[in-house]
Amino acid sequence: MRTGNTDWNPSLYLKFGRERLQPTIDLVSRIELDRPDRIIDIGCGPGNSTAVLRGRWPDAEIAGLDNSPAMIERARESGIEADWIIADASAARFPGAWDLIFSNAAYQWMAGQSELFSKLRSNLKPGGVMAAQIPLFREMGMSEIISEEALKGRWNFDGVTGKLLIHSREEYYDILSGLFEHVDLWVTDYVHVMPSHEGILEMMKSTALKPFLAQLEFEEDRGAYEKEILKGIAREYPARGNGKVLFPFRRLFFIAK
Repeated sequence: MRTGNTDWNPSLYLKFGRERLQPTIDLVSRIELDRPDRIIDIGCGPGNSTAVLRGRWPDAEIAGLDNSPAMIERARESGIEADWIIADASAARFPGAWDLIFSNAAYQWMAGQSELFSKLRSNLKPGGVMAAQIPLFREMGMSEIISEEALKGRWNFDGVTGKLLIHSREEYYDILSGLFEHVDLWVTDYVHVMPSHEGILEMMKSTALKPFLAQLEFEEDRGAYEKEILKGIAREYPARGNGKVLFPFRRLFFIAK
């Protein structure tokens, strides 16, 4: 059976909405802006991060931008008051200037982040803030599982291993400190208590595993690939005494002014 849908799956993404939303809540709580007029949410997905921004600043003009038509369609259906834009942030030109350029777990998919951050900096008003959360996926065991499996010739993942474009915390600091007068940078490990190893697999299918699964043309290959990844997950994250599985997820945050 052939597969082929390369767009994002909002329902699968939102299945783990609690785990994905907490970093947004934590980041927004640390942004020191009283009454921003204009806010843009880069890589807004189905709008769950935009909803947090709307809750914090109910009077602001807010836009949500994402390159996935499926995600923007779900965001529009959410009823959240925002302007929804389908565009590639690395190529889009943003009209006017913004008080806050926000992003939760999106920049790691974008090439040329140094140039992108410089462009976004030029779209900030004086005193504006750029704030983001980026998964430090390369520092996680899950990254090694995916990388090791990708090297096996049976899958023929041409160029897919470079999809997640994540720098180190030192590299992000060097990029940001060259653009902003003040940079706050911190790392948090979120320990997700998952019901099973299959739960971790399901969570990763909507993000880190997505480019690899999209490369597999047939459903049988997808099933075989997922089975191998699941074996790696079971080795890396042993079940606890009560059957639950701890899934540590490391995330980098920054607020640049």
